[in-house]
Amino acid sequence: MTRPNAAAGPEELIKIYRTSTLIKQTDESIRGLLRRGRLQANYYSPRGQEIVAAAMAATLQPDDYVVTIYRGLHDHLAKGVPLKALMAEYFGKVDGSCKGKGGCMHITHPEAGVMVTTGIVGSGMPIANGLALASQERKDGRVTVTNFGDGATNIGSFHESMNLASLWKLPVVFLCQNNLFAEHTATELCTAGNIVDRAKGYAMPGILVDGNDPEAMYAAAREAVDRARDGEGPTLIEARTFRFEGHNYGDPSSYIPKEMMAEAKANDPVPKLRALLIERGIATEDEVAKIDADAATEIAEAVTFAQESPYPDVAENLSDVYAHVLENA
Repeated sequence: MTRPNAAAGPEELIKIYRTSTLIKQTDESIRGLLRRGRLQANYYSPRGQEIVAAAMAATLQPDDYVVTIYRGLHDHLAKGVPLKALMAEYFGKVDGSCKGKGGCMHITHPEAGVMVTTGIVGSGMPIANGLALASQERKDGRVTVTNFGDGATNIGSFHESMNLASLWKLPVVFLCQNNLFAEHTATELCTAGNIVDRAKGYAMPGILVDGNDPEAMYAAAREAVDRARDGEGPTLIEARTFRFEGHNYGDPSSYIPKEMMAEAKANDPVPKLRALLIERGIATEDEVAKIDADAATEIAEAVTFAQESPYPDVAENLSDVYAHVLENA
C-alpha cells in the first residue's frame, strides 16, 4: 500500500485517538440506547472505521467542507458537529442539528463544515463538486472531502464526478471508505479490480491505504488535502477498513464469515492506537484513561440534553422546506 511521506507527529496521534475514542464510545452508547428501547431510530454503525474519519479530520481546517453518507457518525464527530446537537437530532428533538427533522441519515451542520449527509448511495459526490467549484470561484482556500462506501463506486455519479473534478481541477478529495461489504455483498463479488485504479482513468492520483493504520491514513489524507488546497486538483483515496456491525442496526451480519469478523475485531484499531501511544511514550496510561473518561462524560451529558430537549412543534414541518410558504394554498 502507498505510504506517502507526511508523518503524523505525537500531537496528531493524540488528536486522532481522542476523536476515534469519542466516536467509538458514542456508537456504543447509541447501540445501547437502541437495545434498551430508549431510542427509536434508523442507525448505521461505523464501529471499526473510526480511524479513517479521525485521521482525515486531523488534516482539515475548521472551515473545510465534508459531505458524507448515512453511515456518517464518525465523519460528523470528527469534523466537529457538537455532540449535543447530534444526539438531539437522533432523538428527533428541536435542539438537533436539523431541528429533529433529519435524523441520522441527514445530519447537516454548516457551522462545522458538514454540509450534507445523504441517504442515497453516491449522491454526495456531485454535491461535493459543487461545493468545491464554489470554493474555487471564491478563492477561499477551502477543501471539500466527500465520503462514500465501496458500493458507491459502481454507480454513474462516481464516474461523472471524478471526471468533472479532474477536468476542472476542483479542490476535492474522494474518500472511499472500503469496509469490504456493499450492504450485504462482498466487494469482490460486485466490483471489478481495485477501486483505487479507477483514478487513472480520470487522470488523478490514487492512494490505496490501510485506513485502520492512523499514521498511514493521516499521511494519505495529508497528501490529498494539501494537493487540493494547492490548486492541483482532486485525489481518490481508497481506505481499506472494516465494519464490526451489520449494514444497519438489527442486521446480524450473518453473511460475513465468522473468522473474518473475529480477525478484524482482534485488530480493533482504537485500542491498538491506545497501546501504541503508551508503548512509544507519547502518553501515559493515566493520560489516555483521562481521554476515555472525558469522552464518557461528554456522551452522558449529550444523552441527557437530548432526552430533555422538547420535540419540535408540528408547524416546524413547513419550515426549511420552501423559501416561502404560500398562504391559502
